[in-house]
Amino acid sequence: MYSYEARMKAIRLYIRYGRAATATVRELGYPSERMLRAWHKEYVKSGGLHQGRSRKPKYSQSQIQAAVDYFHSHGRCIARTVKALGYPHRETLMKWIDELSPDSRKVSIKQGGAVIFSEEQKRHAVIDLCSRDGPAAAIAAELGVSRPGLYLWKNKLLGKKVPTAMDTNGSTPLSEDRDELQQEVESLQKSIHRLQLEHDILEKANELLKKEGGINLQTLTNREKAQVIDALKPIYRLSEILEQLKLPRSSYFYHHARLRAPDKYGAIRCEIAETFEANKRAYGYRRMRIALRRKGFSISEKIIRRIMAEEGLIIPRTRRRPYSSYRGEISPAVKNLINRNFHADIPNAKWLTDITEFQLPAGKAYLSPVIDCFDGMVVSWTIGTSPDAELVNTMLDKAIAGLSKDEHPIVHTDRGSHYRWPGWISRMNKAGLLRSMSKKAYSPDNSACEGFFGRLKNELYYNRRWAGTSMQQFIAIVDDYIRWYNQGRIKLSLGGMSPLEYRQSLGLIA
Repeated sequence: MYSYEARMKAIRLYIRYGRAATATVRELGYPSERMLRAWHKEYVKSGGLHQGRSRKPKYSQSQIQAAVDYFHSHGRCIARTVKALGYPHRETLMKWIDELSPDSRKVSIKQGGAVIFSEEQKRHAVIDLCSRDGPAAAIAAELGVSRPGLYLWKNKLLGKKVPTAMDTNGSTPLSEDRDELQQEVESLQKSIHRLQLEHDILEKANELLKKEGGINLQTLTNREKAQVIDALKPIYRLSEILEQLKLPRSSYFYHHARLRAPDKYGAIRCEIAETFEANKRAYGYRRMRIALRRKGFSISEKIIRRIMAEEGLIIPRTRRRPYSSYRGEISPAVKNLINRNFHADIPNAKWLTDITEFQLPAGKAYLSPVIDCFDGMVVSWTIGTSPDAELVNTMLDKAIAGLSKDEHPIVHTDRGSHYRWPGWISRMNKAGLLRSMSKKAYSPDNSACEGFFGRLKNELYYNRRWAGTSMQQFIAIVDDYIRWYNQGRIKLSLGGMSPLEYRQSLGLIA
């Protein structure tokens, strides 16, 4: 029942899983637990498994061919063939017939004891009826149907007015009736060809254009129709494709030439791709336009958007469940001093902080930053493998070290446990910082910090494969991104400058 290789595979997996039969069967889908244990017992006892013995064929090739020949020469009746020869079983004979002469069996379905014929079989039967040289009863007997039933098929497919090409005396078919039948066959073939063309056009349009809402031939542009025609020209005549798509011949050749013309934005395409990769695949068309302007290229946003879409330079937008550090009301909460007003006129007036989580094959990593509301600069940050008090306390110590004596910013957090332990509170009080907290489970109260996490994950973390990346490598990658975020990443709200460039333009730092 199972090959030697399949049995050995099951035994090896069974041994690897500590002889857990249920887990092995669940993964492989075979055999039963009892059979698996029997295989293992034989393997342990004899050091291997017995090889399956090849069975001698029950019927020779000549017997198989004789049965199929008898079936074709005696009305193509399976029951008559089995009864006359005495072999084989009905299902076996049907298998032989399908192998040696596919599509020759007339029976396809049985319902309630009645034989059901396919539409294709009925059409061939009507053609045989209308082009016969003998009586209709012989055609019906060969097919295994009644003579009235055969005429019902003819009336349904061709109509009652179409003659059956036989007079009442059973004379030979008239030549004009044969011509009429041939015309009917040709008409059917043309219909099939037209339907196949429609199907191929839709399939090729879906393959080439890949529109999200699906393909509608009525709404395709002439340029898109020209692309489809170019793909189908080796198969179909140009005239019939143009007729199907309702595209004038002159319009096709115009767009055909345009598609093969040199790309006038070739150099810009390369520059956009290089800029996109150099900036961690994080720039949309607005930032891309500013970056290109710095390099001396004056390109409209519309063209940049089109080129980025054609080149697949898209920023992924994936949402995942955020990490939550809330552990209950372990100490009294403080007021929300920020109250969603994230604007600051000077640096180090309002700070925001939170913790976000990264799930990797190597484990989990956690980032704790301090964001300045003045320009969005990340004042300090720590990255670790545990969301503990040391992670946030170290970050706060680094941020406080950069303050002057007269700077005492408001530090806004959520109600996480890290910001309610004595270590955090004592550091805040010692430095003269003011605490501010969001409402419980109300992320809009800290939306500016959440926005930073969203940008970071969309531009760096989501839709990238992290298999094979160690935790130390990932921490270095995040650290490098935040430094680039401060020093090089363009912010539209800062006039196309990075936070560091913005502070330098104001003379706040050298």
